[in-house]
Amino acid sequence: MSTQSHTHCSGVSSYPANMAGLASNPRACYTDFLKEEFDVKTYTAQAIHHAVIAEQLAKLAEGISQLDKELHCQVVARHEDLLAQATGIESLEGVIFHYLIRTKIIDPYNKIVSRTAQLARLQVACDLLRRIIRILYLSKRLQGQLQGGSREITKAAQSLNELDYLSQGVDLSGIDVIENDLLFISRARLEVENQAKRLLEQGMEIQNPSQVGTALQVFYNLGNLRETIRSVVDGYRTSVQENVVNALDIKVLTQPANTRGAPGRAVMPTPGNTAAFRAALWTNLEKLMDQICAACGQVQHLQKVLTKKRDPVSHVCFIDEIIKDKDTTHVFIYVAIFSLNASCSQFIFLLFSASTFLKQALEGEYPKLLRLYNELWKRLQQYSASIQGALVSSGAGLDVEMPVSEHDTEDLFTRTKPDYDPEKDLKNSLQPYEAAYLSKSLSRLFDPINLVFPQGGRNPPSNDELDSIIKTIASELNVASVDSDLTIAVAKNAAKTVQLFCVKSEQLLCTQGDASQVIGPLTEGQRRNIAVVNSLFHTIVTIALMSSAVQPLLNSVTDSVEAILITMHQEDFSGSLPAGGRLDVPCSLYMRELQGFIARVMNDYFCPLQCLDFLYDSTENIAQRAITLFIRHASLLRPLSEGGKMRSAADFAQMELAVAPLCRRVSDLGKAYRLLRSFRPLLFQTSEHIASSQALGDLIPYSTILHFLFTRAPAELKSPHQRAEWSISRYSQWLDDHPSEKDRLTLIRGALEAYVQSVRARQGKEFAPVYPIMLQLLQKATSVS
Repeated sequence: MSTQSHTHCSGVSSYPANMAGLASNPRACYTDFLKEEFDVKTYTAQAIHHAVIAEQLAKLAEGISQLDKELHCQVVARHEDLLAQATGIESLEGVIFHYLIRTKIIDPYNKIVSRTAQLARLQVACDLLRRIIRILYLSKRLQGQLQGGSREITKAAQSLNELDYLSQGVDLSGIDVIENDLLFISRARLEVENQAKRLLEQGMEIQNPSQVGTALQVFYNLGNLRETIRSVVDGYRTSVQENVVNALDIKVLTQPANTRGAPGRAVMPTPGNTAAFRAALWTNLEKLMDQICAACGQVQHLQKVLTKKRDPVSHVCFIDEIIKDKDTTHVFIYVAIFSLNASCSQFIFLLFSASTFLKQALEGEYPKLLRLYNELWKRLQQYSASIQGALVSSGAGLDVEMPVSEHDTEDLFTRTKPDYDPEKDLKNSLQPYEAAYLSKSLSRLFDPINLVFPQGGRNPPSNDELDSIIKTIASELNVASVDSDLTIAVAKNAAKTVQLFCVKSEQLLCTQGDASQVIGPLTEGQRRNIAVVNSLFHTIVTIALMSSAVQPLLNSVTDSVEAILITMHQEDFSGSLPAGGRLDVPCSLYMRELQGFIARVMNDYFCPLQCLDFLYDSTENIAQRAITLFIRHASLLRPLSEGGKMRSAADFAQMELAVAPLCRRVSDLGKAYRLLRSFRPLLFQTSEHIASSQALGDLIPYSTILHFLFTRAPAELKSPHQRAEWSISRYSQWLDDHPSEKDRLTLIRGALEAYVQSVRARQGKEFAPVYPIMLQLLQKATSVS
């Protein structure tokens, strides 16, 4: 028993001993559970090994029950004490909480802070040591690169760029080991920048893409490429402005080369040296354009290299590096060239505005200035092509990488905003001088007009005066031929001059009654109108005004021709055939009068006109109208015998001779001439043949043929005007007012229907032989119309 107890006390209890102790002492079974070294797994294994499991479980359950009873007894017995102890639990929890905070959080946190600070200082020290080591290495390498000269300058710039990166955000002052190296690096950077600037200036001056590319690579490696480009372009702009000031210095222009003006003396060209002043001005302007062209060419060359050059490490195109901050719609380098021109033009405008003599010189000889600007623009465009060829041809020998860009074929002067026109922008700077020049040009054009048309004058200008006007217009257009836009503007001034000439000429025209008379000789008003037409023709001004000048006379001639033709109805066409079968029947009296009238009008009124083309274009209308009226009235003649047909045929032949003076050739009258020729054979044809003629409809109107067939009808079948009780002149006027065939055929139908009613009224048994033919022809004409 003692052995077992000893074994149990040593941590390996004997199960039978425990069970025996449990029987004699109920609390003995809890002894093992109170020990510090109690192990659940060991106790369970021993219990399973030495006893029956069911018995052991029963005993354990009994022991648990006893424990519950004991606990209950203790709680009941010490109820008051337990309640008193419960109030101190909260303070106990606070003590325990602070203890846990201190042991679990504060102490570890302090240790972490200490270790973190230690680590940070260690890292800073390591980083500084690494920087110092790298600076020492790069400084040594930089010394060797500087000894290599321009061949190693890009590598030296790259080393300097890395050294700048190592110095960023770190205070390296006070470190003795690198103090001398830092001074050397500062001097080396300044030396590399100066050497790169000299290389860039030399390369741009001789337009060597290799040198420019090398210099740009240096500035790219140094990290100040954009600032350098801006500085270079600003330098060219400043240089151009200085050239403008020197070229337009009024003191230099107005004084001899070796003469100094007295202090305070007013500077202005004297009347004797105005020519020398302008000669010097234009010489300086030509030199100025050369200087501007050279500056723009160098900036453009810089742009070409920037467009092609790429960094060999990052493969970034330099032009993309410059424009990576796209905060506006335009690109700095692309606008650089145009800003040169814009600033130059603005400077010129300010200088010219400040000097009256410069302003007058530019306004008076603006085409010469515009020619210089146009030549400058052409040279700049040629620069673009030549630089592109130079870059491509010299690419094999370069020691810098300059790949061919897809934009090589583009004109660099147009690679800006899509709606930006640099040429227009360049010319817009000259708008004030162009406006002043055009104003003076218009005044020069108006002066001869106002001179030849004095106030109150009644005579048109002479040929010499007209030649002076034409020469003035030609001179202004010739001077403006240096530029198409200026030519258009001056041409508009010339148009205004012509308009003024027309207005002045129109004021001389006579529009009263004596301008249209065709009975007596030319009146004073008619002579003046003819002189105005000739002057208008001499200046080749306007047909409209010429037409308005002669229109009253043309209208009077047309009315007179119609008045003569209408007199044919006063003659007798009912006579018999001439005796002996003679065929040479003379023409009618009205035809002779018409021939004489037309000949006299052409000789007296139209021959003084020098413009034959205009004359015939006007008189041909009279001839066509005369033929139309002649056919109309010839078809209305009643009665018309065989002898009358012979005389009418003679009138047809003479009609061609009558209108011949009014046109170049009678055949030029077109449809009117063919109508005259086609109608004459119908005089001797039967009514059936006339109705089946091929000329009907297309050439000869149906209404005209029906009028002619009325002459073959009996008197009972009245013509339309006879039925309406109109005079011949009134009916002719009605036909002019109603050119539609439908209206004319309706009136003719009324005449035929009236004839039918009259026959039925007198209970006639048959109609006239020509009536069925006329009715059939009327039905055909109605269906066609």
